[in-house]
Amino acid sequence: MPNVRQAREALGHRLRELRQATRLNGKEFAQSLGWGATKVSKIENGRQTPSEDDIRAWAEATGHARQVPSLLAQLKSLELAYAEWRAKLKAGTQAQQLTVSEREAGAAVLRVFEPSTIPGLLQTPEYARSILTQVIAIHRVPDDLDAGVQARMDRQQILYQPGRRFHFVLSESALRNLLCPPEVLMGQLDRLATVGTLPSVALGVIPATARLPKAPVHGFVVYDEELVTVETFSAELSLIQPEEIALYGRIFQMMQDTAVYGREARAVMARVLDDLAAEFFPGGPPVA
Repeated sequence: MPNVRQAREALGHRLRELRQATRLNGKEFAQSLGWGATKVSKIENGRQTPSEDDIRAWAEATGHARQVPSLLAQLKSLELAYAEWRAKLKAGTQAQQLTVSEREAGAAVLRVFEPSTIPGLLQTPEYARSILTQVIAIHRVPDDLDAGVQARMDRQQILYQPGRRFHFVLSESALRNLLCPPEVLMGQLDRLATVGTLPSVALGVIPATARLPKAPVHGFVVYDEELVTVETFSAELSLIQPEEIALYGRIFQMMQDTAVYGREARAVMARVLDDLAAEFFPGGPPVA
């Protein structure tokens, strides 16, 4: 998984290639731009992040002005690439939910791949409560559980807005992972079967027996063709490079092609429900 240092080094390597085409060494190139002698070396070796003006000047001086938009996109990706969860969650889970809601509101089409957890837009309040309880405990952030759950539920109103499209691909493991009490998971599966019938929603499930085209290393969300977000244990990556977005689009297509939909997807959910009932409630579900 790329981090800030690697992203800075990748940008520096690309700029080095442009500079080398001029046949000027680093010191000579710095002098041509009126920079200090070590600035070029620091940028090329990933020890200094260039500014937007630095990028423009570099591209102009090397005769590659047409690459400015792409280089600036890579710089922006570097700035957004790694945001620590503690920093993002320091105001509590509600604030993070509002941030995600704003991001979702700006996209007409969302593609979501999730190999381990039910996505937030599809969660029941009880399932969301279990997930956000874990977030609060692990990251030691302010305990605003009720507000965080409500904000996550409020996000789901977007599923009913005209002109929106949502495509979810989940692995069967995401349906089975006990991140909550078994009865909560059973209710969550009922919710999935219902929301999958919404006109705005396509819901695919990759059966456990399917031959996978790519190891499902992590989940991700593609917002139109503008942004990909990836959640790790410690951070959220925001990817905006066209090449990265295209890569995740291809991976999503591969997972989509492996998934089943409609009656077949509901059959997988029903099988998981039956297994949960047999394992945890052999005498029948508990009476309220």
